[in-house]
Amino acid sequence: MADRAALEALFREKGCEDYRWIDAASIVVAQWVRMKCRFGCEDYGRTAACPPHNPPVDECREFIGEYTSAVVFRFEKRLDDPEKRHVWTAELNATLLEIERGAFLAGSEKAFVMGTSSCHICDECPGTPETCLHPESARPSAEGLGVDVFSTVRACGYPIEVLTSRDQTMNRYAILLVE
Repeated sequence: MADRAALEALFREKGCEDYRWIDAASIVVAQWVRMKCRFGCEDYGRTAACPPHNPPVDECREFIGEYTSAVVFRFEKRLDDPEKRHVWTAELNATLLEIERGAFLAGSEKAFVMGTSSCHICDECPGTPETCLHPESARPSAEGLGVDVFSTVRACGYPIEVLTSRDQTMNRYAILLVE
């Protein structure tokens, strides 16, 4: 794995200063998360990096189990225009991809980031991994891989709650798997 100090310098350089290192084994993966994607998320089946295009939950659990370390990033923002949340999260995800690449180049060849939300690289996604216009940049959200973000971030001391309106301050979380 790349040197932690070098990775932390990269995080700060990219403006990601609120993060916590965790044991990857503490990442909670649960089937209910995938059900919430399927029965409740507007992006289900509409983007190439979202379910049902992602591996089954058991495979996601196995994938995450191949790592020993992870970083949870926290981003907080209250938007003047709540409809711009996709723009904000797309910008965050672009920065997170830069961090993933930096971690890879620094020696963490298995670096893999799970974004803060569904992939919003394209204004309109072709909808499948085979037709994805940016396969090098498309990444699933943690939820898309079955990660129970609520339990995972609470366990490392971060606040998280269900928002009841779009004008509330959002806490968004991303996870970088590193080895």
